[in-house]
Amino acid sequence: MAWTAAQQQAIESRGSGLIVSAAAGSGKTSVLVERLLRILTEEDPEKRVPADRMIAVSYTHLTLP
Repeated sequence: MAWTAAQQQAIESRGSGLIVSAAAGSGKTSVLVERLLRILTEEDPEKRVPADRMIAVSYTHLTLP
């Protein structure tokens, strides 16, 4: 997938939590999934994070009561 500069920055960001906020249909979920995949499959064991040490939350206000 071709990522925008802002999306690429979010995908490659490391060292802290991340909030992705953007318009509907802009690829937020895709960016988060790509970021998680890269962290889980990082070649450098020092940078890799096991899945049982992660949490990811995605929601939309349309699902709230």
